[in-house]
Amino acid sequence: VQLVESGGGLVQPGGSLRLSCAASGFTYSTYRMRWYRQAPGKERELVAFISSDGGSTNYTDSVKGRFTISRDNRKNAVYLQMNNLKPEDTAVYYCNKGGLSGSWGQGTQVTVSS
Repeated sequence: VQLVESGGGLVQPGGSLRLSCAASGFTYSTYRMRWYRQAPGKERELVAFISSDGGSTNYTDSVKGRFTISRDNRKNAVYLQMNNLKPEDTAVYYCNKGGLSGSWGQGTQVTVSS
């Protein structure tokens, strides 16, 4: 299993970023996918979840209405569109298959600062 995140960076408050995760090494279209994040000194937090067919999504309360998770099963990819970013969104964001005991990417840093 390989998960490779991209798209992080430095953005001002109120800005947007789109994270991407390229998946390989497993039958991607049959698995739920998740985005987690971990801020310095804090525990890793589940941000968003998407079902295998993309028909069901869920978000942690702090990002509802601002973040959108999506997937493309033809490209074996999952995305996280992040709008109206806030300083408290600053964290390393991880793509995940299988929950906390599953497979992880290397993470991509998102920094929201003026």
